[in-house]
Amino acid sequence: MPKARKQPRPVGNSPYSRPNTAAKEATSKAVNNVFCMNTDLGQHILKNPGVAQAIVDKAGLKQSDVVLEVGPGTGNLTVKILDQARKVIAVEMDPRMAAELTKRVQGTPEQNRLEILLGDVIKTELPYFDVCISNTPYQISSPLVFKLLTLSPAPRTCVLMFQREFAMRVVARPGDALYCRLSVNAQMWAKCTHIMKVGKNNFKPPPQVESSVIRIEPKNPRPPISYDEWDGLLRVVFVRKNKTIAAGFKSRAVMELVERNYRTWCAANNVKLEGDDSEADAIGTGEEVEMEVDEDGMGAVKKLKIKAGRRSRSRVGEKVKGLVETVLAETELREKRAGKCDEADFLKLLYAFNQQGIHFS
Repeated sequence: MPKARKQPRPVGNSPYSRPNTAAKEATSKAVNNVFCMNTDLGQHILKNPGVAQAIVDKAGLKQSDVVLEVGPGTGNLTVKILDQARKVIAVEMDPRMAAELTKRVQGTPEQNRLEILLGDVIKTELPYFDVCISNTPYQISSPLVFKLLTLSPAPRTCVLMFQREFAMRVVARPGDALYCRLSVNAQMWAKCTHIMKVGKNNFKPPPQVESSVIRIEPKNPRPPISYDEWDGLLRVVFVRKNKTIAAGFKSRAVMELVERNYRTWCAANNVKLEGDDSEADAIGTGEEVEMEVDEDGMGAVKKLKIKAGRRSRSRVGEKVKGLVETVLAETELREKRAGKCDEADFLKLLYAFNQQGIHFS
């Protein structure tokens, strides 16, 4: 009896055809790639609803508040903020996340109370807001803090999640191992409080480090000093925080900068400089000199380049050096280390330098 022929397997789109495994995997991968978190942009979505609610509750929102949210991601924090505030302005850099957030509120009453700004929050001109809440992308932590501190009008409060070490630097006190320029700057312009710790398993994907939430409440009224002047002094004294303040002023780059600023101040105030240098020896006509500055105390040293001439031995250069020595002696801060100084010490130092015509901005 002849054998029955094998029927050919159905191919193509037949309902009886076997699934194409390779095509299925490719499709699945393509779908997953749409929602793949870009950790280079600091995308670690807060997945714990309890933590999200606690962060919003700590902000003390009013129904009339406009809230700025930095890096909303898929909107786990956003929807909880919308429950308590009048409006949310969300600044998102990733168009995929912005689209996902838009879909999440589409067709709901919250749709008209959410405004999404696509772009880099550091470079974006921000509209007015009352409160800032952020699961902050870690690589913009320092620039975001400094931007919020210099806003006018200042927000009422900011509740921000950061990498644990960075957060503890913001709230560190004089003498603490983590005390740095960031600590002094933040606490000069705001009251800074640690709120809660957040473990890395509360995120998807989990970051490599633990996180903390802090509250920054800008002082109102603001301290009556120039931010640039204040920050300029801190850049100098925190070049090496564990060395004496006097040692910081022995740096060639620092003294060239101080002398140049002194010349500018004299010119603006019609103060005649005795024994002024010739044009060939003037500050800023020579080689570039680098001054290292630890921007946020996290070890990321930034090199600032300034124009410097030959080491000045003119009367002007010697006078500036003498003024610096006088200020350090009169304030009794010559042998003190920046890591041990408090806000009052730095204010005293800045005031004494300004009285001598020495400025840092």
